Amino acid sequence: MAQQKLYAGAKLRETRTRLGLTQRAFAEKLGVSLPYLNQMENNNRPVSTGVVLALAQEFGFDVTELSTGDAERLVTDMREALADPVFADGAPPLADLRLAASNAPALARSFLELHRAYRQTNERLASMDEAFDREDRPARASPWEEVRDFFHYCDNYIDAVDRAAENFARPRDDQRGNLRDVATLATESLSKHAITVRYAPEGLRKYDPDTGRLTISSRASPATQTFQLLHQLALITQAQLLDATLDLARFHSDESRQIARIGLANYFAGAALMPYTEFLAAAKETRHDLEVLGEKFGASIEQVAHRLSTLQRPGAKGIPFFFVRVDQAGTITKRHSSTRLQFARYGGACPLWNVHQAFERPGHFLRQLAETPDGVRYLSIARDVAKSGGSFHAPVRRYAIGLGCEVTHASDMVYADDLDVTKPAAFEPIGISCRICERRNCHQRSVPPLERRLTIDPDKRGTLPYQIE
Repeated sequence: MAQQKLYAGAKLRETRTRLGLTQRAFAEKLGVSLPYLNQMENNNRPVSTGVVLALAQEFGFDVTELSTGDAERLVTDMREALADPVFADGAPPLADLRLAASNAPALARSFLELHRAYRQTNERLASMDEAFDREDRPARASPWEEVRDFFHYCDNYIDAVDRAAENFARPRDDQRGNLRDVATLATESLSKHAITVRYAPEGLRKYDPDTGRLTISSRASPATQTFQLLHQLALITQAQLLDATLDLARFHSDESRQIARIGLANYFAGAALMPYTEFLAAAKETRHDLEVLGEKFGASIEQVAHRLSTLQRPGAKGIPFFFVRVDQAGTITKRHSSTRLQFARYGGACPLWNVHQAFERPGHFLRQLAETPDGVRYLSIARDVAKSGGSFHAPVRRYAIGLGCEVTHASDMVYADDLDVTKPAAFEPIGISCRICERRNCHQRSVPPLERRLTIDPDKRGTLPYQIE
């Protein structure tokens, strides 16, 4: 498979502007002519290998940032938005979308915002009761969607919060090296703020600021108890840092800001439970064995998988993973990708993906070699997770999680052992959304692809009631 050329004009311009250099000075430091730099910044030419090396040598630039970031996410999001039937007569080609994402990312985001507003307006009109109840609310992304996009376009890595959590969990004068002592550290820190911790069967977590009492569920697992302790600790002791991060995000509503605050507190809790430097080293040492990492850090399988998807610290990046959680109806409840694979913004995940089969084999890790329509190949693992309410009458929440990376990293994954990643037939075809998936012979296709013409013959029927040209 031919290597894809690297077009990163927006990132080059952003780097030059941050350094305060003119095009001429920047070109001299990179060892290229001024016209050549201008062509690269305008995506008329790909970034050469010499420029990549010069960026690393001259400026200490993490060159992996050139091939990641917003562009691929924006392309996928625009393709999915353009799969809306309203665009059926004139969807632009993929090459145009890539140019827009690279050269005019602000315009691409505005288009996505406009489509979200259109989609939400249609949904409101479909229910008159909803329309009457919320007719004074502007048609923009829901708070939940806005926060989801915030983390999505931050690459699911919040540097300031991550480092603050690491500093809390591993103070420089702490020589104990006990990875599981973070719960004690949290309790001690809370006590310094006149907060007492007690464990009781009711609820999962409840904090009463008037009495200074924090109640954690005694029925929850130890990993969940520690996580909830750290979550409340973040809200109380890291309030200034969380507010500064929220200010930079510029959310459209107070609801979005409050949801994001919870998300940032969750982020702090996960980062404190699994401090970046130690966790990254342990992940490499264990070849990303989720069960071993969970035992080492006192974390759940889901917490470990989610944390692996956040290891994108500049200069110390881990494997780029995608992470997703789905419910039994196939609805995506968590999603993030540092890989080229991006998930559908609306609807469920591809039914051919092994994450759906996890419900059929509880307690087992399922492995899958998969290939997306763009020819990129992945190693994917899936596992069911059940969250008990702690009593006979309490409901049990059931999910399945998926974690994966491009197959080029397979040797660093314990889950790739004895799999033949060199055999093309071993890779199963998966997609993102039926409307933007170009596969012609998928037996699980639900709707036709947007960019293909159909032939319908009433006297002929195959797997589908139509043929894709």
